[in-house]
Amino acid sequence: MKQFLALAILLIAATLAPAQSGRVPGDGSVPAATNGLSGKSIHDLYTEAVNYALNKFTELEQKNAPYSESVHRKILQEQKQLAAKYAAEAASRSDVSGTDLYYLGRLHWLATNSIDAAEAFEKFLAIRSGEHDAMKQTARSVVVVMAAETGEFEKAEKTLSDYYGNQPVRLSELASMEKQIAYSYRLEGRYEDAAPHAGKAFEATTSLLFEEESRAKALSQFLDSGVTAFEIERQLGHREKAEAILATLKKYGATVQSHSVYFRAIDEQIKYLIDTGRKPSALAYYNNALVSVQKDFPDISLRVQIENNLKRKKKHYEILGEKAPELRDVAHWLPAKPEPLSGLSGKVVLLDFWATWCGPCFEAFPDLAKWHNELGKDGLVILGVTRYYGQGEDGNRATEKEEVEFLKRFKVKEGLPYSIVVSDGQANQIIYGAMSIPTTVLIDRKGIVRYVETGAGTLRKREIKEMIDRLLAEE
Repeated sequence: MKQFLALAILLIAATLAPAQSGRVPGDGSVPAATNGLSGKSIHDLYTEAVNYALNKFTELEQKNAPYSESVHRKILQEQKQLAAKYAAEAASRSDVSGTDLYYLGRLHWLATNSIDAAEAFEKFLAIRSGEHDAMKQTARSVVVVMAAETGEFEKAEKTLSDYYGNQPVRLSELASMEKQIAYSYRLEGRYEDAAPHAGKAFEATTSLLFEEESRAKALSQFLDSGVTAFEIERQLGHREKAEAILATLKKYGATVQSHSVYFRAIDEQIKYLIDTGRKPSALAYYNNALVSVQKDFPDISLRVQIENNLKRKKKHYEILGEKAPELRDVAHWLPAKPEPLSGLSGKVVLLDFWATWCGPCFEAFPDLAKWHNELGKDGLVILGVTRYYGQGEDGNRATEKEEVEFLKRFKVKEGLPYSIVVSDGQANQIIYGAMSIPTTVLIDRKGIVRYVETGAGTLRKREIKEMIDRLLAEE
């Protein structure tokens, strides 16, 4: 499937997407001419850098080259390196002033050197000129994001206020600024301060659903800001506001026919009802959702995706809020002696359902080891739950005895300090709805299942860690 041309078109609008802190070194690997730069303006350097990937993607599309993730990543990395070289050249000049500072900031931003970008944009904003209003608004948006990210909330709030007091006001920039301020306040536990910013970010991304050229980007922004706003209101105990946000997500998910947004809204609503002691209402909502999807999604393929997702989650909904079932058919504990879950009363227990052949499972290992070492003293107990798969080293067939020996070596090799539970059969996967792995289950100090989710990745890790902290804080 060819996607290069679509990427080329979207790239122009994405040149001021949030950058990551740090500096990208130029290593000489960029296949573009970098000599004779002193005769070019900083604006020209920026134009060359921003068009680099655009031209490369267009060229590949014209050659009918097949789409490849590796080629995509290579071109974007080359663009960052080129931007870093051009930014270094521009910054070395002694006469950088006026709009040159703006384009220097954009070069740094494109190179993901966000600290240097913010510095250049702040110098540009210090120019007391009534011109270049659009440029100054963009510069303010970057300064706000960086100030919030580094915890400089006074600067972020003041610059955001300046942004609102000037023109043009762009929804995409508003969404980015408000979201980052809300997120940064939330990280510090300042939920009251975070809530209004999260609400404004959600409003902006709701409007962007119908304005963004990229549907995928618009949906991602909308869902992310909506879930963030919901989580903040939930933390503040504002049930009506929290549920109103989920209702909006579900409504617009149906309006734009996004099965992912629609399902996420339903999923969060069911879990929220269970978490707030309203399980009968949660299960009724689940049944009603299976009916409402018939009306909300005329496209049968989208409807089936939502229905299948809900059915796969049914076991999770049933077990949430209930006493954790004991692990069954346990053949080996490595290395500890068998200990029933009932014997871990007063502890927060994390069950990690995994297998040696599961690639995504490996992503969780470093964090699980870290949490075991750092939070064990606070009452966290981690158990890696797997079963006999008849596989040993390199996926070769193995007897149970050989597989156990392999698991012992695997535990040492991967640096897993917590106990591994090996079962004979799928009983535990069935009981906990862990037929897909990795699946994480969190059990509170009273032995109640409070969290069940399948999948890995950065967002999942953050979600699990937040839930662990929440359960550890409970008595």
